[in-house]
Parts: sequence; structure tokens; C-alpha cells
Amino acid sequence: MSSGHGGATALRLLGNVRPLDEKPFVYDAMLAGWSDQQSSRGLAASTIYSRVLVIRRFEAFTGRYPWEWSVGDVEDYTTNAKSGTRPAARSTIRAFQAIIRLFCDYLCDGRYEWASECERRFGQAPQQICYEWNTAAHIVDYEGRAQRRALTYDELEQFFVAADARVETILRQGRKGALAALRDAQIFKTIYAYGLRRAEVAGLDVADLRPNGATPRFGRFGAVEVRWGKGSRGSGPRRRSVLTIPELGWVTEGLAQWVDHARPRFTDEPGMLWPTERRSRVSVRYINSRFADLRDQLGLPPELSVHALRHTYVTNLIEWGYSEKFVQDQVGHAYASTTAIYTSLGDDYKTRMVTRALARIYGGNDADNR
Repeated sequence: MSSGHGGATALRLLGNVRPLDEKPFVYDAMLAGWSDQQSSRGLAASTIYSRVLVIRRFEAFTGRYPWEWSVGDVEDYTTNAKSGTRPAARSTIRAFQAIIRLFCDYLCDGRYEWASECERRFGQAPQQICYEWNTAAHIVDYEGRAQRRALTYDELEQFFVAADARVETILRQGRKGALAALRDAQIFKTIYAYGLRRAEVAGLDVADLRPNGATPRFGRFGAVEVRWGKGSRGSGPRRRSVLTIPELGWVTEGLAQWVDHARPRFTDEPGMLWPTERRSRVSVRYINSRFADLRDQLGLPPELSVHALRHTYVTNLIEWGYSEKFVQDQVGHAYASTTAIYTSLGDDYKTRMVTRALARIYGGNDADNR
């Protein structure tokens, strides 16, 4: 039995064991071996867990074990996912199919010997059941819901006004929670002003707020050091520095107020930038919940999530004339195409671009009359 490949340990442990309920025993060993293989590749435990969960759901749907699966099972599963009151998005279905394909690739790889083991035990061997002709193709760059978009300038202003007003309302009513509301408002402003992801802002420490020698006017808030950027293919968190830009320099006043006056009332210890009343770090789930409360209060579309603030940041920077490469580096995108997907340019910006082009080509103020 080979011992040089990740995931082989689970198969070796099977040996000649004949448990009373053999099929679930082998199935669990398959999942354990696949998990080990992915862990060896450096994938996060949360990623491995979510993939295994997809396989378990697929197995429960089919009512059969991997060595009994057929291509029809994938088609039935996909059809079921697309039906009902809340059909899965195309990107979700494609992700499910990709996970099933990866699992089948692992089982069919001769180096892991699952095919021969299943043939010996059950007279059947696992096979690949996901092909180009029965799975969703990745045709376009963006497959999310069309309702997901950047905020307009009016919506953004209304959102921040509502966040600030919540602090004043709590103070006026003499209730507890004003400091937490102030913290929440500053979190949302920081997400927008630096184009951060939710996990990135939640993971910030006070020490991540850095000066930038090129912009002394912003003092100690010239840049934000992101240490928990989104990784890929097992790379782990990716670091980057996000510079404070002049158009959004107003965020530094709020950060100074929070760091110098409000945060010390939660804790005087160095470390997390956004502590809770229990001196724990604000969670991503909490940030999602508070955003949803304000969004619903304003009557904004329910499809808008915290991520809309990041989309808005990208869009605004492009509209203000920053280069795509600069924006890509600021938000930590590996590919320029991803940055382009995030961009939702407004009609005013497009009109200005056309007007400038007309003036450049036809000249003067007569561009509109030619």
C-alpha cells in the first residue's frame, strides 16, 4: 500500500477490516482521506469542512454511496437545487458541481487505490460523474445576482447619516449602546473608505493603522495594514497596505475619535481595533446583522449586503480617475478582471466621459452642436 500521497492513510487503516456496517465505514474513510489530502495542500479547515458538507448532502440526496453514483445523480441534484421557492444561484450550482468533481477525481486517482478497494469489497468502483456536458460552464466573469451592486451617492449618504443618527437617538433616550453604535458607524465608514472585506475589518488591530510619509496630513492614519486578506488555493491570508486617499480623508477624524476617546471606554489594552462590551473582537456575523438593520430601516433593497460598501469604493475610485492598477492593489484583487466586475459606473460619470471625448475630438464648447 502506497504511503507517499496525502489521503492514503485512511485507506491503509481499512486493511482487511470487515465492520458490521461496511458501506458507511468505507464512505467515512473516503471523506477522511480526502480531508487529509486537502489539508496537505494547505486549504483552510473551514474550506475543507464546507466541501465535505456538500458531499454529505449529495450522498444523502442520492441515497447511494460514491461507488454507486452515476451521471444522472448530478443532473437530478442540479435540477432539485434550481427548483423550489429559493432556487440556488448559477454560481452556487457550479460550485457544488466543482466540489463533487474534485471528490470523484480523488476517488478515481489510482494512487489512492479507492477504485480497487471498492471493486474488491463491493464489486463496483467509483467513477467521475461530472463532465462538461452535464455541468454548468463558467461562461461569464460574474455570475452573482443582478441585484448585487454598488450604492449610489445618495444611498451612501443616507446610510452613513442613519448610522450616525442611531448614536444620537440612543443618547437622547438615555439608553445603553451609544458607544457600540458609534463603533458600528465607524466600522462601516472604514470598510468604505478603504474598500475592505468584512473579515479584514473585523481582524484589524490598532497597530494596523499606520502613517504614510507621502501624506503627512493624515498623521497616523495614512494607511491601513490588512493582515487577513483573502487567500487563494491554500495560500493563507494575504497582506497588503491600503492607502488613505484625499477624497476619503474625512475617515481619519472618525478613526482618531474612536481610537483616542471611545475605544478606551471598552478596553485600555492594545490589540483589537473594534472590541465589544465583553472585550472580544467584533464578528463578521455581527457586522452583517448591523448593516442589514440599517439597510432595512432605510428601505434599501434586501439584496444589498455589507460588500456593497466595497463595491462602492471601487466604483468611486474609478470615477475619480484613479488607475485600475492602483484600485486593484488597494482592494487586493489578484486579477484586474475582478476589479472590473466590481465597478458600477454611474450615468453622470459616463456622461462626463462622453462630453470630454466630444470636446477632445471636435474641440471647444461647440461639441454639442456638431
